[in-house]
Amino acid sequence: MTKGDAEDHKGLIMEAYRIEGITKPECRTIFLDWALSLPVERDTGEAIRLLLAKYQPDAPDHPMTEVLTEGLVGMAAPRRRGGWRSRPRN
Repeated sequence: MTKGDAEDHKGLIMEAYRIEGITKPECRTIFLDWALSLPVERDTGEAIRLLLAKYQPDAPDHPMTEVLTEGLVGMAAPRRRGGWRSRPRN
C-alpha cells in the first residue's frame, strides 16, 4: 500500500490538507518534515509546483497552500549565509 505519490511519498501534504482547522505553524512543521524527506536527487521546486497544481485549485486559502507558495518563493530568492562579509573582524 502506498500512501502518497512521487511528490509526497509519505502523504504528509495530502494529510495536511485533510486536517480541519490546521494552522499555518503546523503546516510549516509538516512542510519541513516533507522537505527533509525528499530524495536528494528530487528537484524541490518542481515538487512544490506539482503539489500546488494538485491542491491549490480546490484549497486556495488553505494554510498549506500559503506555506507551499512561500517555500517556492523562498527558493527563488536565496539569502547569503556566512562568509567573510557577514560580520566585521576585530
